[in-house]
This record gives sequence, structure tokens and C-alpha cells, in this order.
Amino acid sequence: MERVDGSVRAMPPRLVATAACLALAVAACSSASGSKAAPGSSGPAAKVASPPTTTAAPTTTTRGRRGSGQPVTLAFGGDVHFEGANGARLRANPASVITAIAPTLRAADLAMVNLESAVAVGGTPENKQFVFRAPPTALDALRDAGIDVATEANNHGRDYGAEGLQESLAARDAKQFPVVGIGHNATEAYAPYLATVNGQRLAVFGATQVLDNELAAAWTATDTQGGLASAKDTPRLVAAIQAARPDVDTIVVFLHWGTENVGCPTADQQSLARALADAGADVIVGSHAHRLLGAGRLGSAFVDYGLGNFAFYTSGGIGTITGVLDVTVTGRDVDAYSWVPAVISNGQPIPTSGAAATQAITAWNGLRGCTGLTP
Repeated sequence: MERVDGSVRAMPPRLVATAACLALAVAACSSASGSKAAPGSSGPAAKVASPPTTTAAPTTTTRGRRGSGQPVTLAFGGDVHFEGANGARLRANPASVITAIAPTLRAADLAMVNLESAVAVGGTPENKQFVFRAPPTALDALRDAGIDVATEANNHGRDYGAEGLQESLAARDAKQFPVVGIGHNATEAYAPYLATVNGQRLAVFGATQVLDNELAAAWTATDTQGGLASAKDTPRLVAAIQAARPDVDTIVVFLHWGTENVGCPTADQQSLARALADAGADVIVGSHAHRLLGAGRLGSAFVDYGLGNFAFYTSGGIGTITGVLDVTVTGRDVDAYSWVPAVISNGQPIPTSGAAATQAITAWNGLRGCTGLTP
């Protein structure tokens, strides 16, 4: 299974060797084959990871709607942080944080979650009710669980101020773990993560529609300020998608959106989904409501309005209902999608089975009723 990055942006001197490998990825790295390696495996690396890049892989041949013609499986989980029990697990062993559902994530060609935390040990907490922070080993924990890319474009990505953001960016680069939706400036924050999987060229974006009003100006990435990719600036996000569209086969956008504890998409969510689909996005997913919302087709695109909590402290009830969304794409065609149900216990998503799983899948499909999406 071919899994190589498509191109490289400028990197710090300490990453020159890695950058050289990435620049030669197609020639030197694409011979690796086999499934995504489990933690500790001596098999081939799952992929060469890179930070988001602003330059898409060049188009060398005319490609149709289905790209290379080979299907790619994508897996999505919702909100992850490393507070409470998960923080204790992280300190003990990063590989112990997300275990029960890890085989589902590893089985996908590319797995992604929303990292609801600053990746930092320093910084000053913002003046807000909840602030989340985790050390750089959090990225090891995601990789160990079979997760390939995360977004930090959310209402916790800059919880520890400008210093915490800089630490997050440094951790991303040092760990060579792809994190989208944040950057030293807007160009970087709105840039996609690019990867080639099974001959298909993927672009993965992250952006947030949720920012506290009093913090939005300081948190939003601009041409001269580090920060998050804001989906409130819809034209900029649309432009980034349109710029990537000619040179990739599949575009994925992971959003932080919706209203906490509300089980139907807002008008703003629906409007944004339509704008991004019209711009060329093929798979649009997101989280924030701390509960599941409906999913389905919007024209030729696929949309999931709410993935809920994933690896997260929760006191019970509807916030513990979770799972993994599997989507199979062949270029721009969304061939199939399915829900793998789970329940959060002590911070960990635990897959359900038997009659409980059947009921959970039926309930998940029922959430589509208020979305305007089709099965």
C-alpha cells in the first residue's frame, strides 16, 4: 500500500534530512508496501509524515474523477484530549491512551481526529472556563493508536496563549506528526496536509467555526500572526480548497462547528457545508457539540455534522456515545460509509457489539432526519 507525502514546505534546519526524504518521496519512498504498521512493528513505516504544506503535488497526467482508480478508506473520530484518566495514561505510557478501538483506526488507510488541546508544557492559560494542555507525547499517543493526522483548529487549540501555540507548532515539527488548522501565519494554518495513498492524492484541511468572541481576534491566524484557520472567514477557506482542487484527487475538510449539546446542525453549519462542497470538498466532517449529529450525502459530497466526543472525559449520558466513521472514497467518488459504534468508559472509546451495536447504528442513521442530507 503506497503511502507517501506529496510535497514539502520550508522547514527548520534541524529537519533538513527529513525534508530531503520528503522531496524525493515518490522516487525513494514509494516502494514501501503493506498495511499500516502497529506500534512497535518492525514492518515498513505507515508513511513519511510532514507538516501541512502549501504546495500541492504537481499534476503529471490528466486524471479522471476516480483518480488512480484505487479506493482509499478514511476513518474519523471526534474530540480527543488528555485530561483526567487519559492524562494519567499518557504519563504512564502513550501507547495505553487509546487501545480498544485502535484496531479500527489502524485498519483505515488514513485516520484523523480533532485534538482538543494545546500541545505544550508552558504558556499562560487563557481566561476561559476550560483550558486543555498536553505534552508532546500526546502526538505519540495518537500515532500509537493508528491516527495519521489531527486538527487543532478548535476552541482549545490556543488555550495556552501564543507561547502554547508556538510549542504546539514545534511539537508537530519535532514529532513529524501532521497537525492541520494551525500555523505561524494564515498561509500555513489554511494549508492542507498532502499525502498519496494507493496512488490517490489527498488534501486534508482543518478549520474552526467556533471561537469565543473575546478571543477570536487573538486566536485567528493572519498574514502576520500565528493562530488557527477560522472557518468564519469562509472566502479564505473556500479559496484554499479551490487552489488545491486541480492537483489532488480527494479533498477532506475537518471542521469544529455546531452548538454544544444541540443534536441538529445549525444554519451556519449547513451553509458552510454547501459552500465547501461547491468549492470542491469531497468529505466534510466535524465535531464540537459533544454529542453525535447526523451524516449523509450532500450532492456528490459526504458530510458528517457531528462526531461527538472520542477520547474524552465525560460524566455519562449522551456524551459517552461515540464511534468511528469509516468512509471509502475513490478519487472524488464517495463509494460507501459506515458507523462503528462505541461507548466512552473512563475516557476511552470502547467498541460495542451484538444487539447493542445494531441499536447504536440504527440510532446513528436516525440522526440524519434533521440534517437535509440523504442516505
